[in-house]
Amino acid sequence: MGKTKDTRRLADNQAMAVCNSIRSSSRKLNLVAQTIRGLSAEKAVAELSFSKKRIAKVALEVLKSAIANAENNHKLNIDKLVVAEAYTGNGIVMKRMHARGRGRGARVLKPFSKLTIVVAERGE
Repeated sequence: MGKTKDTRRLADNQAMAVCNSIRSSSRKLNLVAQTIRGLSAEKAVAELSFSKKRIAKVALEVLKSAIANAENNHKLNIDKLVVAEAYTGNGIVMKRMHARGRGRGARVLKPFSKLTIVVAERGE
């Protein structure tokens, strides 16, 4: 997982975690992010734990990091946390060559993406 830099302002009841350099396309990562948007943190952890998608393991680590940030840095109650936002973005693209017939080459694109998860404490 890459380094994170918090560049946006959060409300007092929110915490966030960012992971740069995830070795997957943002389209595939967004499918996993869609499954946890709006869920409580407990249900989102269960959803990602039992997902069959490979990238769900990385998303689970980012979610756990956001929950830990909420508990330790922002002093939020983890029982009331909800996944407020989960969104993806494009990262770098590694370009490689693949040998083809007759001395030609074909381009292979290996995309990376970013995942941002924001958890918020819901008010009763």
